[in-house]
Order: sequence, then structure tokens, then C-alpha cells
Amino acid sequence: MTPTDRRWVLPLCWSAVLLDGFDLVVLGTVIPVLLTGKVWGLTPTGASAVSTIGLVGMTIGALAVGTVTDVIGRRRALILAVSAFSVCTLLCAFAPNAVVFGALRFLAGLGLGGCLPTAITLVTEYAKGRLNGRVTTTIMTGYHVGAVLTALLGLVVISSLGWRWMFVLGALPAVVLVPLMLRFLPESPSFGQEGKDLGAALEAVRSLFRPGYVRATLAFWVTSFMGLLLVYGLNTWLPQIMKDAGYPLGAALALLLTLNIGAIAGLLAGGPIADRWSLRPVTIAWFVGATAFLALLSVRLPAVLLYPVVFLAGCFVFASQVLVYAYVGRVYPAANRATGLGWAAGVGRIGAICGPLLGGALVSAGIAFPWGFYAFALVGAIGALGVVAVGSASRPATTPAAPTAAA
Repeated sequence: MTPTDRRWVLPLCWSAVLLDGFDLVVLGTVIPVLLTGKVWGLTPTGASAVSTIGLVGMTIGALAVGTVTDVIGRRRALILAVSAFSVCTLLCAFAPNAVVFGALRFLAGLGLGGCLPTAITLVTEYAKGRLNGRVTTTIMTGYHVGAVLTALLGLVVISSLGWRWMFVLGALPAVVLVPLMLRFLPESPSFGQEGKDLGAALEAVRSLFRPGYVRATLAFWVTSFMGLLLVYGLNTWLPQIMKDAGYPLGAALALLLTLNIGAIAGLLAGGPIADRWSLRPVTIAWFVGATAFLALLSVRLPAVLLYPVVFLAGCFVFASQVLVYAYVGRVYPAANRATGLGWAAGVGRIGAICGPLLGGALVSAGIAFPWGFYAFALVGAIGALGVVAVGSASRPATTPAAPTAAA
């Protein structure tokens, strides 16, 4: 590996995570159009089902690919994940009905679920010293840059070209990204001969429950569940909740954009702060901030206050979840780091499933405003308690790994 190879790691992984950010927001931008236009006879319940099936795919992808990554390598797993997601996203543009659309969203989710933990693992293992927070939040700015670009595309593209073009445009970056990854992306220096078979993968999962890691593993799962419930619940339903509160669709989409711009600001600030002051207390503080500003959104605010509050909610909601990933990367050693991240992200994806379901239920019941924000604030508080519960159970990532099947 040359220094030039090392320099490609962050930009290529950042670009891969940007595609995940596209998926985070794309349904939030098209759902109001699908419901208003009665496309395929879709109802709020049906929209929740479509969103859920995609997230089920992400859950399976995170659990499976995150674990397999510790066996086949980070580079190969990431390239396969990006390729699979992009092909299925393109096909979504040509779906003839809701059933086919949902099936394609499921298949795309398999690739997306494996993309995030693999990319974070790779950049973490190239980071120098105790910079887990900074590199993780830096790469996750790609997630929210993708979300911001998608929200902007929604404002421009949907009214002029139609919602299907959102999926065409979402797949196009892979035409450039995948060849670049094949040519320049190096394998992680931490990936050796941890295992090359199913037995090694199962051993990596079992190692998460060895003495010294059980409490941290369970606490991370709870926190990741709550964090992704917030991320996906807000990005899927915030436009519709604000529309129900009396704001026009354009303003509702602008608030979604503001939310994700706030996310980028929160990430840029949160990583360096966490590296300076320690990940655990900063992560707790970020979840507490998320709780406070989500609760404040339950009040009908004038525009001069509404946009700043949404911006600050984005700062805390999204960065808090990313700091959890950085914390996971510091606790687990190299031999099962991708597995630990994959399972934390996979269990978190169950929360991502519950977020849109919760939002859809509240919208269907006609009580999304203000009760949706009360519910989301409670979720943020539980997330903070989850980080508290990790406590002294965490160990430095340099702790020797448990023996693997290949050892």
C-alpha cells in the first residue's frame, strides 16, 4: 500500500456513504407526491409498508454484510454493497406498481445495510491515534450531504420531471464511483487472516458476548435502535407532519433540507469535540440536546424561530447516532470491529423500521403534530440513557480479540 492508496480511502468511503444519505431522504421527498397523486392507490399505511420493507432489507444487509466483512475483507464487501444498491435504485424508477417498488426497495436495502458499517470500519482502521470521533463524523457528513442534495433535487426535479427521476439520479453516481473503487480503494491494514469461512463469521458474532463486552454490546444496540428510529422517523415523515401542521409542501420540504444541513453542522462540530473531551460524555450530551429541541418543535413556532430550532434539532439528532458508531469502533478490536458495527447498525435498523411506522401511525390517526415530537423526544432521552449504560463496560479497541476459528 502506498501513501496515495491511503489518500483514496476517505473520499471513496465518503462518496459511498453519500449514496446511503440519498436513500435516507428520497422517500420523504416522494411520499407526499405519491399520496397526493394517489399513485398506485397508495395510502399512508401503504407508504409506511414500502418504507418498512426497504428498512428490513437494510437490517438484514447490516447484520450479514457487517459480519461477512470480517471474513472477505472491507474492500470487496463495500464495492459489492454499492453496486447492488445502485442497480436496484435505478430499477425503482421503472416499477409498475407498489409491490414491485417495495421489492426493489428491499433488495436495495440489502446493499445499503452493508455499506455504512463497512465504510466506517475501513476509515476507522486507517485513522491515526484516537481520532475515531473525527473520522467517523467526517465520513458521515457524506450521509447528510447526500440527504441535502436529495432534498434539493426533490424541490427542483419532482415538479418538473416527476418523482421517478429521483431514483434515476440517485443511481447515476455509481457509474463513476464503482470503477474508482475497483481501481484505487485499498484493503484495510487491519484485515488479515481473521477467518475465511462461515465458522469464522459465527465466532466474530459470539465474541460480542464475551466477558467485558456483553453490557457494552446490549447498550449499543439499545442506543443505536433509538438513534436510527429518530433519523428515519424524522426524514420519512417530517415533511408530511409539517404539512399536516398547516405549512405548504414547499416549506415542509425546506424544513427537511434545514434538518439535514443542521446534521452536517452537528457532525463537523461533534467529532472534534468528542475526540477532545471523550466520546461517552459528548454522545450523551448530543442525545440530550436532541431531546430538548425535538420537544420544542411540539410548539407552533413562527418562521423566524422554527428554522433555527429545526436546524439545531438536526445538529443533535443525527450527530448523536454517528457518535455511537465512533464509540462502537473504539470499544471493539480489529478482528470483530466490522461485526460489532454491523450488528449495532443492524439492530439500529430495526429502530429505523419503527420510526416510519410510528410516524405513519400518528399521521393516519391525525395526531402527528404535536404528539410526534413528544414521542421522538422520549426516544432521544432513552438513547441518552443507553449511552450511560455502556459505562465502564467499554474497553479500548486495542484489547486483544478473542481467538477466531482460523486461529
